[in-house]
Amino acid sequence: MMPEALYRLALTRIPGIGLITAHRLLEEVESAEWLFTHRRELPDCLPDVAPRLVEALDCPDVLRLCEAELAFAEKNQIACLTEADEAYPSRLRECPDAPLVLFYRGTADLNCLHIINIVGTRQATSYGKGICETFLRDLKALVPDVLVVSGLAYGIDIAAHRAALAHGLDTVGVLAHGLDRIYPYVHRSTAAQMVQHGGLLTEFPSGTNPDRPNFVKRNRIVAGMADATIVVESAQKGGALITADIAQSYNRDCFAFPGRIGDPFSSGCNELIRSNRACLLQTAQELAAALGWETASAASSPVQRQLFPDVSAEEQQVIDRLKAFPDGLPVNTLVVACNVPVQKMTALLFGLEMKGVVRALAGGIYKLLS
Repeated sequence: MMPEALYRLALTRIPGIGLITAHRLLEEVESAEWLFTHRRELPDCLPDVAPRLVEALDCPDVLRLCEAELAFAEKNQIACLTEADEAYPSRLRECPDAPLVLFYRGTADLNCLHIINIVGTRQATSYGKGICETFLRDLKALVPDVLVVSGLAYGIDIAAHRAALAHGLDTVGVLAHGLDRIYPYVHRSTAAQMVQHGGLLTEFPSGTNPDRPNFVKRNRIVAGMADATIVVESAQKGGALITADIAQSYNRDCFAFPGRIGDPFSSGCNELIRSNRACLLQTAQELAAALGWETASAASSPVQRQLFPDVSAEEQQVIDRLKAFPDGLPVNTLVVACNVPVQKMTALLFGLEMKGVVRALAGGIYKLLS
């Protein structure tokens, strides 16, 4: 049993404690386990904490439910990820409403160098499906390791997953329910392929139904774990536009494919472009250029590192860690691996960048230069 995962999961199931409150509590104490086992001491850390919250943390029934949930996950080869785990999506850690716990079944690296999400209408036309096919075919040639995220829903979501699989790209579906089911059921065969070539991810425990509010909640994970959101087809209202707005609130890049004037399932994309809430996108080459991604066809021209700059012991620790990962690592992964506070890690990386030792890439990734 993983104590921190158990207590973080329990924190999500206590009525009256939302994500923002949970994050605030965890910022003030050393762990979720401490919150429960030292709850009587909580007013000493947070004088304004409500007595009812202290009492709510006395919840043996909730803990038993969470123990059963973790046992279910272990039995079904489902990873239970908290923000302290290296496998937790580091891009998502930067978001103020990041899930305390994620359930993941799959093979893809959720912290790989290049991650996009593709979203759109559930009533996709042949135009939208064709864009998914052509765009991901061309993107595979340019950026072979890109991870494609979507929501496994009807329409553009499933078209994006299937096009990614067809062209040898890993793809992850973010679900609005627990991993004890697949919704919609007709996508179960695609989901099975994704477990082997990508994965399925959710914040919801088993037994959770795919209720409408859950789809809106899962959209923030789709937006937060990717470098960029790409809207293929959307009406004037819909989940894709919500995802685009969330991505913008996270300061992530947002792109949209334009459609014909008067086409109801392109009006949302056209409006995103017209209102400068998304950049117009037409090709995979445009996306790679906009994000500053090195492509397979680009000439390799490594930056010459200074001979050999003086580095501190802490800087050398970062260098040694990056040596084992030629494609680079996210800042939060380095924070965990080197046991250095995030503010100090940021300063160390800035110093190394100025010395020509590392380079900053899209998505908060840092790579050791040759």
